[in-house]
Amino acid sequence: MSRLKLVLLVLLFRRGTPVCQRQGEAQPPELTKAGDFVTGGIFTFRTGYRGSVPTFQTKWVFFSSINVREFKFAQTMIFAIEEINQNPAILPNHTMGYNIYNSCGMTNIMRSALVLANGQREIIDERNCTKADTAQAILGHSGSAPTVGFARIMGRFQIPVLSHFATCACLSNREEFPSFFRTIPSDLHQGRALAKLVKHFSWTWVGAISNKNEYGINGITTFIQAAQEEGVCIEYYQAFEQTGPLHELAKVVESVKHSTSKVIVAFMSHREVNVLVTELFRQNITGLQWVGSDAWITDDSLTDSEGHSLLVGSLGFTVSKAKIPGLEDQFVRDFWEDVFDCALNNTANTQRKPCSGFESLQTFESYFTDVSELRFTNNVYKSVHTVAHALHSLVTCKEGRGPFYNGSCADTGHIQPWQVLHYLQNINFTTNQGERVTFDQNGDSPARYELVNLQHVTSRTLHVATVGVFDSTLPSERQFIMNGMNIVWGGGSHTVPVSVCSESCPPGKHKVLQKRKHICCYDCIPCAEGEISNIPDSMECFKCPIDYWPNTRGDVCILKEIEYLSYAEIMGIMLTFLCLMGAIVTTVIALVFFHFRETPIVRANNSELSFLLLFSLTLCFLCSLTFIGRPTEWSCMLRHTAFGITFVLCISCVLGKTIVVLMAFRATLPGSNMMKWFGPAQQRLSVLFFTLIQVLICILWLTINPPFPFKNMNHYKEKIILECALGSSVWFWAVFGYIGLLAVLCFVLAFLARKLPDNFNEAKFITFSMLIFWSVWIAFIPAYVSSPGKFTVAVEIFAIIASSYGLLSCIFIPKCYVILLRPEQNTKRHIMGKTKDIQC
Repeated sequence: MSRLKLVLLVLLFRRGTPVCQRQGEAQPPELTKAGDFVTGGIFTFRTGYRGSVPTFQTKWVFFSSINVREFKFAQTMIFAIEEINQNPAILPNHTMGYNIYNSCGMTNIMRSALVLANGQREIIDERNCTKADTAQAILGHSGSAPTVGFARIMGRFQIPVLSHFATCACLSNREEFPSFFRTIPSDLHQGRALAKLVKHFSWTWVGAISNKNEYGINGITTFIQAAQEEGVCIEYYQAFEQTGPLHELAKVVESVKHSTSKVIVAFMSHREVNVLVTELFRQNITGLQWVGSDAWITDDSLTDSEGHSLLVGSLGFTVSKAKIPGLEDQFVRDFWEDVFDCALNNTANTQRKPCSGFESLQTFESYFTDVSELRFTNNVYKSVHTVAHALHSLVTCKEGRGPFYNGSCADTGHIQPWQVLHYLQNINFTTNQGERVTFDQNGDSPARYELVNLQHVTSRTLHVATVGVFDSTLPSERQFIMNGMNIVWGGGSHTVPVSVCSESCPPGKHKVLQKRKHICCYDCIPCAEGEISNIPDSMECFKCPIDYWPNTRGDVCILKEIEYLSYAEIMGIMLTFLCLMGAIVTTVIALVFFHFRETPIVRANNSELSFLLLFSLTLCFLCSLTFIGRPTEWSCMLRHTAFGITFVLCISCVLGKTIVVLMAFRATLPGSNMMKWFGPAQQRLSVLFFTLIQVLICILWLTINPPFPFKNMNHYKEKIILECALGSSVWFWAVFGYIGLLAVLCFVLAFLARKLPDNFNEAKFITFSMLIFWSVWIAFIPAYVSSPGKFTVAVEIFAIIASSYGLLSCIFIPKCYVILLRPEQNTKRHIMGKTKDIQC
């Protein structure tokens, strides 16, 4: 009961006291204007401390120098708000106001954001506790790290935050930053664009440097991941802060100094870049190609660096240029009044004297009045118009068709930040300059970048040229496009720098990775025999099809050379000539013998067997032609069988003649009747019998396992030998074995009859012919086995021709000599006489 009395007593004494009361003094805005809807702005347009007092009490800190870029952002915000207020098509009967804070340092930025979220009124009673002066949206900050800090807090109050410069991909996390939007693309796209850039110029070996805040770490991480997906290797990665210890900067410089890569991707602000290039300049570390992020690639403060000359040729992506009508006039007016301390017409400044019009700006230079590079400034302009269009949709909402509960609309007198947030999420409009403004589900804008090249940097000027574009809304293969403009490379060179760990492997070789090194460090190894690589930097080689072989460079599979003994080559022509010549000579001898068939020398040597022998020799010469030319099924079957049969016919005739000589000598002995057992009929039958045996062998060979055309790919890897496979080597050696058997028999009989008393004893000539035959064919066997390809066929043809010429020259040439040149010896008396034998 006593506790209840105490509570009632406290409530009694608290009656009439304010419900909402701000504790402490609120920081006043640097620039402010009242309006129906207040938009907050947080920029850092003053730097350097002035008038700070070291006490234990909180004091507002004032700053001495102006950051012109940030001040332009603030003035652009004011210009856009004034432009909207004068436009009856946007927010009719309503005005926009602004509270713009200058905040340097994380503490001041957070304080400014909280003031904008809380409002300016010190006391709000119970009837007016509506937070009417709370900012409907906050624009800023330029830095990713400060934006992360206050955007996370503003998200808890559902107060929209729009940034024109904070690009950290971490801000796309809707769970942490539910009320954050930006009119600049996320670094997620910039990192990927930079990866495509280095890949485009074949820079596969690069260094990476960033600062240590969210912007640098997240941006360079995205780049490294995308670069590795593109096959780019990172030789080193270092991070440092401008205000960090010197040993961190020294570590970065040492990494650059001892690296082999010639390209540096720097994801940091202009402050770190200035510090780094100054130290590199002092240590004379030159010859580098810089690739930069949007935070510094077009920043005019680069001209203040002692090592600014090192940045000539730098490449980097930044947002597109834009032109804002009327903004230049506003900047010039403000600058004019400030420089000459006078007031122009149509201004509200009554504290200054009117300007005379004779003032001159020729002796003044200011980045403030330069509106030729309105890149990030245009993002501020778009942010203001984005808030205005969201508010316009809110105030023009028709009750019953609204987006809230039961189709309700927002109360324009008590707008809640979450209601503005709803309209921002669904914003979609086109600016007067033709730019479409919209956000995805994460509050990010579409990524459209220009690739810029720092073509000229001095202590006073920075010349930037646009050399390409990147648009994430296009298909992947069309996102990055160069415009063909000449690029100035690092150090002012006009030659594209090379930055690789290992030179590109040409076609015909493949990459073999070096142990314990990056995948970009490799050795180029020629492909193995029979394999090719037809693209540069191939990781493996591929086998050619069985009928193909690599060319000398090893980058193309070409049809293997087909080898066979052709009529078109010299060796084929010579062998053909010898074959035809042998056939012609044999035919001529046959004609001579036919013409002189009644003479004693022809009649004394069994003319019937002689003509049959001449016929078979002609066939032997002609069948050699089947060995020349491209092997076919018929030529393969005829080669050995035709030769085997015709040569057996030759040996059979020679054997018959030898037997006739022996029988004739035995018949001259008293009481001998040998000739009746080996007369003409028996001679014909013997020749037919010996030949039919060979014919039977050949028929069995062709029936059981005949020869056939065959592509021999085993002897030569780069050639295909077209040859005739034997089918069965047993039958092949059976054919030649039978020829050898008859040749042995013939040689033995001829050897026995070599000394018989006859002026034209054929036994001697047959013996010589058989010696030639055996010499040729004994030499043929090892040559046939060891000769490769077409030379095997050539050896075989040569053996046939040599054997045939041996028989022809030893048996018939001596007789032709007598018939044509010594006719006096071609008499019966001379043949029966005892004269010196003629030998071959």
